[in-house]
Amino acid sequence: MLTDQPPRREPFREQFLTSDKLGALELPSSEGLRVAAAAIESGMRLGNPQILRDACKGFLGAAAEFYRVPVPPFRVLAARPLRVRDSGWTSELFGDYDAATAGIRVWMRTAVRKQVTSYGTFLSTLCHEFCHHLDVARFGFRDTPHTRGFYGRAAALYHHARGTPPKRLFWLPVSSGRWRIDWPRTRGVKI
Repeated sequence: MLTDQPPRREPFREQFLTSDKLGALELPSSEGLRVAAAAIESGMRLGNPQILRDACKGFLGAAAEFYRVPVPPFRVLAARPLRVRDSGWTSELFGDYDAATAGIRVWMRTAVRKQVTSYGTFLSTLCHEFCHHLDVARFGFRDTPHTRGFYGRAAALYHHARGTPPKRLFWLPVSSGRWRIDWPRTRGVKI
């Protein structure tokens, strides 16, 4: 994971820095998100889009209620879009958030083989996109950049929902004010 480059113009720069410092995310004490996440896992195992949609609605409803934000419109789509660049570099889109409509889309199948993606990947993407929604609906950011704080909030929500121990994210500077996760250190250290 790589952070976005800090913007040069205000107020986007100020919001970027606020997002970067906001690493902690209040988490519910109830089991509602874990129960909803388990229903998502069942839907993934069955490969049934309707069961998966219903489970995701339950997850997003529980999360939105806890964070006191509107439930975002949500779509589960089939195979991920595959983007091929002129240079030969390719990427897959796992999910996205549209700040104008507050809508979340998540793809349930891989781009090339069209296989149902793993539960962990799908849940991580859903949590990531919901955190974009929180940036806009709860924190009032006009933009929702990928900062170290954003990735920390998404990871906290994911580990809480999955019932796994949270991990501290370690970062390495790259260039132009960007950071990337130091995976060897992050994988080896638990909070």
